[in-house]
This record gives sequence, structure tokens and C-alpha cells, in this order.
Amino acid sequence: MQSLIKDYVVKYLGGSGAEVPLEALDDSAVIDDIVFKSDSHTVKPLFFPGGDIGRLAVAGTVNDIAVMGADPLALSTGFIIEEGFPLDDFERILKSMQAACLEAGVYVLTGDTKVMERGALDKIVINTSGIGRRSPWLDKNLEEVRRHRTLNSRWLLDSNLAPGDRIIVSGTIGDHGIAVLSSREGYGFETDVRSDVAPLNLLMKEILKVGGVVKVKDPTRGGLANTLNEWSEKSRTGIIVSEEAIPIKRGVRVACEMLGIDPLEVGNEGKLVIASIPDKAEKILEVLRAFPVGREASIIGEASSEFRGVVLHTAVGGRRIILPPIGDPVPRIC
Repeated sequence: MQSLIKDYVVKYLGGSGAEVPLEALDDSAVIDDIVFKSDSHTVKPLFFPGGDIGRLAVAGTVNDIAVMGADPLALSTGFIIEEGFPLDDFERILKSMQAACLEAGVYVLTGDTKVMERGALDKIVINTSGIGRRSPWLDKNLEEVRRHRTLNSRWLLDSNLAPGDRIIVSGTIGDHGIAVLSSREGYGFETDVRSDVAPLNLLMKEILKVGGVVKVKDPTRGGLANTLNEWSEKSRTGIIVSEEAIPIKRGVRVACEMLGIDPLEVGNEGKLVIASIPDKAEKILEVLRAFPVGREASIIGEASSEFRGVVLHTAVGGRRIILPPIGDPVPRIC
């Protein structure tokens, strides 16, 4: 996926001159103080424990705007629907999107609907795009960072990480990917595991109020492993995390062991990975734990100049390198 995007899409469509352009491969693009994001969703099945394609479409776009340091303002949506798709299911999806929009405080302002012949599409595909405005709390947050070290960026970028920054996750990882996979294949794990899909922009605002936040990302495709490797590569600094500090539900851990999947590579849709200056890490943790979606938040590690790449300090006292995922262990989860 990364090679396809870098070698083909960016090659022909990059070069816009935006402050955070396509070729930065960050969560969203930035033009002046406006953040723009577009996502297409092909999740299978459409309805899964804890959510559905509609809630996923809204939350995914809202979160990608929010983690850049912007307040989501409005969405557009595009539906590509297979002929014969049940209207009851379509209405159920729309109601779910409506509820997620109300939860996030955003609205769908425009969109498009197309129907394709039976068999040409797997039921329905939803594209959601969104715009956001620079958060009034972002500058105060970055001022706090600059009191401790040099930071040239005006936004929360993957390249902002520096040695000493603490790494925090807002809750248990792997919930979404395992819930979707189990529901699709009938493994039965969905009785214990539900998707975490949720809009996180209001939580993000409270984090920025604390100050000292360097970077935030929602670890979707490729999970925590991909997120940390992207940060390490773009920031040119190492990251070390503790296996024992990473929160994972027992059901997710059991499922991953049985299926031979690394939970660090499983996608999430309602979690944040946060990098902060050391002085603010505990306060950010306190804020996260005050929200239902952040009760199991944990400081899992820190950036380090001792090495390049991502290293896991294992529960038995050893160390292993966390590589970027090769392929997608759980396809079509978003």
C-alpha cells in the first residue's frame, strides 16, 4: 500500500505546495489554517459488534482531521450502492451516520449517490470527506512544547517527535480489527470483543488544552506498529515501548494468538496514540482517563536517540524490533 501510494499516486498528484501536502503522507492535508481529509470505506461486514460502515465513515474522517490539531467543521459523503441493496439496511446506515455526526458536532453538507449494476460491487462503498479549522488551543499547546525544545511545525505532524517524548495510547488496541474479522468469519470472538469505533474530536480538544502535545494519530490500518514506525521514520528518531504497558483486552489477545496475528498490527477506529513532552504526560493521562473511551489509557514508552526504528521491551526482559506491517493481517476493516 505504501509503495503504491508513494510510487504512483504521489508521483502524479503531488506537488500542490500546500503547507502539509499529499506527499507528506500525514493524516490530512493543510491549506492555510484549513485541514482537508477524504476517506473511502469498504468494511466487510457492513454491520459488526460495536458499529457499522456508517459510524465508521463519520468517525474515521472526523478523527483524521482532529489529530492534526483542527476542529472538524463539516463533511461530505458519497454513496456507491449495488443494485438491489436493501433500503432497510441503507436507512440503518444513515441513522448511524446521523448519530455519529451529532456525537461529533458536525454535519453532512453535501454528497453524491450512485447505483451500480448487481454484481459489480460488494453491496455499498461510502466516501466521506471533511474540512476542519485550526483549533484555537493548538497554538497554546505548541507554545508549551517550544518552552522545552525547538519545534518548527505549526501542526501536529508525524515528523515532530524528538528524543524524550512520551508515548501514550488512549486505551486497548486491536478491538476494532478483531471484532470485524470475527464477525465476518464467524470465529465467535465478537461475543467478548466489540469495535471501538468512535469520533474523538471532543477528547482531542481536551488533550490540547493540557498543552505539550507533539503528535497524535489514530492507529487505523496497520495498527500501533505502523503508527510508531511512521513516526520513527519521519522524525528520524527511535522509539522504545514496553509490552507490559500496552493495554490489550484478553479476548483480543486470545484471538490474535489463535489466529497467529500480532495485535500491534491490528487496526483501531476509536483510539489515539499521543506523543507529548515528558512534563505533560501524566496530566494528559489523567484527562484521558476521565473519558469513558480513555479509561484504560497508558504511557507505553518514549522516543530515544539510542537507535533508529521501533523496539519493544518484552515481558520476559528482552527486546525485539517492531517492523512496519508487511501486508494487512486483517483486510477490509475500514
